[in-house]
Amino acid sequence: MCTVTFLPTGESSYILTSNRDETPLRAAAHPKGYEIHGKTIYFPKDPLAGGTWIATDKKRFTLCLLNGAFEKHKHLPPYRLSRGVMVLDFFELNDVHSFRDSFDFEGIEPFTLIVLDSTPGTRIFEIRWDEKELSFKEFPNDIPQIWSSSTLYPKEIADQRAGWFDTWLNEHHEFDQEEIIDFHKKGGQGDLWNDFVMKRGDNLKTVSITSIQKSQLFSMVYEDLLNPSISRL
Repeated sequence: MCTVTFLPTGESSYILTSNRDETPLRAAAHPKGYEIHGKTIYFPKDPLAGGTWIATDKKRFTLCLLNGAFEKHKHLPPYRLSRGVMVLDFFELNDVHSFRDSFDFEGIEPFTLIVLDSTPGTRIFEIRWDEKELSFKEFPNDIPQIWSSSTLYPKEIADQRAGWFDTWLNEHHEFDQEEIIDFHKKGGQGDLWNDFVMKRGDNLKTVSITSIQKSQLFSMVYEDLLNPSISRL
């Protein structure tokens, strides 16, 4: 939800990994399959709003949500629709351009949404909403990417974190899911405020890591950092 990396592993394969920074008081949400809009969607379900920050249909689409658009904003509830529920609503339209053009984003808190489309090959889309305008961008599918939530990491810190990722990339020329998960645990320089696994007092910390790998099949690994356990789908 707050730190996301993309690794290309072939023309039609990738590894997407996400760290969720959240209050530890929020209940854990291990992933499983749910029937959403007539499809089976695999995701960790947020017990508060019923949405999610990462989801895949294990066939074509994988989505990952980060809080905030380009810079930190004021949290001004109530909002019309939860961002996590919006992620699931994508699968009703099941098309990134239809979602961009026809979904009603008014009344939704600012977000960054990464959409990976695997038909054909892999296409990487980024949608940002700042409560006024929608930004839409496509990335090349053969270049690793990193995103850090703008609500927690201002540009200078996000750039520093991108530098840690670049250093890791220089040391890893063939990408492995377990190795990128390990990096998501250890990335940083000993600064609990801004490391990949972060902690800011007792109210905000990295609570889980989720990694989705697409090769010939989709697989999802979810690691609960508060009550150490691993789920695999």
